Amino acid sequence: MRRHAATVVVLALALGPAAAGCGGHPAGGRVGVVIPFLTSPFWQAYNHDIPQQAHEQGVRALPTVNSNGDSGKQITDIENLLSEGVKGLVVSPIDSAAIATGLRAAQRAHVPVVAVDVAPRTGKVAMVVRADNRAYGRKACQVLGRAVKTGKVVQIQGDLASVNGRDRSSSFSGCMARHYPAIKVLNIPARWQADKAAAGLEALYTANPGIKGIYMQAGGVYLAPTLRTLQRHNALVRAGSPRHITIVSNDGIPQELTAIRKGLIDATVSQPADLYAKYAMYYIKRAMAGKTFRPGRTDHGSTIVELPGGILQDQLPAPLVTRRNVNDPALWGNRR
Repeated sequence: MRRHAATVVVLALALGPAAAGCGGHPAGGRVGVVIPFLTSPFWQAYNHDIPQQAHEQGVRALPTVNSNGDSGKQITDIENLLSEGVKGLVVSPIDSAAIATGLRAAQRAHVPVVAVDVAPRTGKVAMVVRADNRAYGRKACQVLGRAVKTGKVVQIQGDLASVNGRDRSSSFSGCMARHYPAIKVLNIPARWQADKAAAGLEALYTANPGIKGIYMQAGGVYLAPTLRTLQRHNALVRAGSPRHITIVSNDGIPQELTAIRKGLIDATVSQPADLYAKYAMYYIKRAMAGKTFRPGRTDHGSTIVELPGGILQDQLPAPLVTRRNVNDPALWGNRR
């Protein structure tokens, strides 16, 4: 939004139809940005985009803080930023329930919070910037179901303490049971950790060498160990061969797109790291200025929905990527 915009009409257009309270200038003050971990290319991309988006949108973002996958450390990180006097927080929760402690601390300090990628179970946030994670599971189910039809597939799950892990898991498993009952799903609770994914897949593949498909809930951490494990078993076969194991992922990182081009995996859901950074800055700037939001269509191709407890979520688009559209320049993974 340009500061010299003078009319309510211009302001309404800049904020989009889903925002309310459109008057006034953006509030000042520093913004703290808390990232869950940096071991994934997805979060590395988001981390890279934050300073650029903050600069473009006039947000005074501090250097990002990495919680290293520790929900307790994340609460401490939030408390430290509040003690430094930040006026806004952008947080990607590690644990959907545990983050409530940090949100309460921010509310006591009258500091607005925007949550990114993961919605809190309870607590006050101005907005959740996130895609529809249940759709991730459905899309993976449909790709694998059509390709496999019968047999065993592996689901490498995320952390079930996170709403993302729960949404992707329940959606995928429910879709399989409902639409592809001849397929048996074997689960690996990997908690977004590469070593757990590798150990779990090694054990499952050794016991079930006839596995026909794999769903990785986070390609950023699971892609490399999955491909290495299959290669070690001489099971990494390109698409088109009768021995090919159909693999579907989530994230949309450049490495996944390369693997699709090579025929090593079949599809991924492009989780919009670039849009997460952009709209995190968009919403925290407006929340710091006292603006509020409401459900409905936005002016950037998404829909704000109301979650249980009255939490609002801007549900950004996350397209399925296959060999047909893997070279689309609009995919953030093709711009790295």
